[in-house]
Amino acid sequence: MAKTNLITRTGLAELQAELDHLWRFERRETTEKVAWAASLGDRSENADYKYNKQKLRQIDRRIRFLRKRLEVLKIVDYAPAQEGKVFFGATVTVENENGEEKTFTIVGPDEIYDDKTVVSIDAPMARAALGKSVDDEFKVTTPTGHHYWYITNIDYVRTKAS
Repeated sequence: MAKTNLITRTGLAELQAELDHLWRFERRETTEKVAWAASLGDRSENADYKYNKQKLRQIDRRIRFLRKRLEVLKIVDYAPAQEGKVFFGATVTVENENGEEKTFTIVGPDEIYDDKTVVSIDAPMARAALGKSVDDEFKVTTPTGHHYWYITNIDYVRTKAS
């Protein structure tokens, strides 16, 4: 499944900051360590050299990925016309028939890591909720079966401020 190329303005700024940090600090520091370790002589048994060389490859891989990804991402800003319906950037509160409540913000797939309050627009829950209004019911199909949710609140507070 291809990733959706949408991102919030805040998410884009975070990816750009990560790229900048990797390029200006992490890569420079790791390159210096590799050069120092290489100057010690025999590289075949040099743990510092091997470790930092591997770390440098990982940093370079992430830098290449971020540069390519940033080229194709499209920023989606809040628009007043979105009010009252679930669209990209909405913070949605839902409840199921058991009274279980969840609140999440719909963002791009590049923004979901390390944040339990967001869900990717590609996720089944987000896809099922798109276009719905408060008090609408929607069905989410997961590997464990069909689940029904009711929308109790829609807000764009996180994306209005961006």
